[in-house]
Amino acid sequence: MAKKDTISALQKRGVSEEVATVLVNRYSKLSEIAASDVSDLIALGIDAEVAKEVLEKVGPARRSTKTRAKATVAVSEDDVPAAPTEEYSNPREMSETEIRLVGIMDRLGLTIPFKVIADMADRIKNADLSDEICEKLVIRAHEMYESHRMVQNEAAGGMAAHSSGEPGTQMNLRTFHFAGVASISVTQGLPRLLEIVDARREPSTPSMNIPLVGLAKENKAIAEHVGTEIEITNLLDVASVETDLTNMRLLIIPNPTLMDKRNITVDDIVERLNKIKAVRGYVEKTAISDSNVDGNIVITMDPATPAPFTKLLEMYEAIKNARLKGVEGIDRALVQEKDGICSIITEGSNLEEVLKIEGIDRDNVMTNSIAEVADVFGIEAARNSIIYEATSTLKNAGLDVDIRHIMLVADLMTNDGTVRAIGRNGVSGKKSSVLARAAFEITAAHLLHAAMVGEVDNLEGVTENIIVGQPVTLGTGAIKLYYDPKSKEDKE
Repeated sequence: MAKKDTISALQKRGVSEEVATVLVNRYSKLSEIAASDVSDLIALGIDAEVAKEVLEKVGPARRSTKTRAKATVAVSEDDVPAAPTEEYSNPREMSETEIRLVGIMDRLGLTIPFKVIADMADRIKNADLSDEICEKLVIRAHEMYESHRMVQNEAAGGMAAHSSGEPGTQMNLRTFHFAGVASISVTQGLPRLLEIVDARREPSTPSMNIPLVGLAKENKAIAEHVGTEIEITNLLDVASVETDLTNMRLLIIPNPTLMDKRNITVDDIVERLNKIKAVRGYVEKTAISDSNVDGNIVITMDPATPAPFTKLLEMYEAIKNARLKGVEGIDRALVQEKDGICSIITEGSNLEEVLKIEGIDRDNVMTNSIAEVADVFGIEAARNSIIYEATSTLKNAGLDVDIRHIMLVADLMTNDGTVRAIGRNGVSGKKSSVLARAAFEITAAHLLHAAMVGEVDNLEGVTENIIVGQPVTLGTGAIKLYYDPKSKEDKE
């Protein structure tokens, strides 16, 4: 892998360009970085905290197959002690209204999903309803539930595909702006629906909706302070950098107004710059004679340094985008106030790190990155995120699709414990029918491979039967009738 490709791969994983440049001077592949220790990276001049972050972002799961093979040979399964298993449970405590409705349902011998019971209880919790009215509500809910159940042998997959795919032809390609926050936008419409079903690792416009708690929820000034802890602040956001070629030094002149707004001090800047290898030991806080402002920062080169002009430019490039504070990946964080309640809308997403920030409502933080939800909260949360994002996208386009179709799509995408795409590299590409796979994409490749390995298609699904022109094995096609005429001798 070329150095520029390695740097690009590291930046995609959230590693800064400065650190990535240092790493590629020693390592040429991501697998080599992943196989190193924190002490190895510290020896290159990288800060210990940054070194730990780099190894977490590269991750042992991304190591090469050769590395994994060596590890497998070195340690056998018999030598590894079995990890103790622990069972975690968090049973839901039912409210009085839910207990009441469940009791009525059991007494009548009816079957209703608990989600429906919970929704009903939430709607009537403040109403003083008699047992007779509650009983009528439960009976009506049971009737509606039974009427919506799918008939046995129904083509559930085909109906779900049609019901969620056909409305896509009526969707536009617009970009939807948050109400009141015109400067931040997220992809909506058909492009967003394609992102969801393709299970893309990174959305084209990642964004987060962060509710607040405590004083930050009610006070906009405190909410903006929380926002500064989330939004990335680079050196050029709060200071200007000038090059003094006469004295071969860099002058960093902080802007007091911007620094106060971002809650950053001159000492914070000096501390952060001293962690950068290119200028380590050269940074000091001093007064500049031509400005007479105490607290400016000077980076003076060693006079004995060869090629000082080139070195000065390297130092400038190393510090100009230095991150002073904020969460990696969050380019902007804007406070939105609605009905006296403040929340934060971000451009960029980093769910794991945002959850560590004080003053946010961790239970209700939302991100449109389904992959991040799966990594942080697990596959069930990712399934719910797919349902929520797809339903919201369709509703924003003015389309009404039964949630059960979207639930079936989400179940198919997550039923093996990972988030899979619907396309040929995911659900559709794993079908057992050769003709069904060939009908989706790369027809010739599927048919050629099936012929080479001798695959057999039993024609059990909808797609393959339609292709060969025979009734599908559903509905009237689910049974077969045979006429066996008897001779006259048998009748006599």
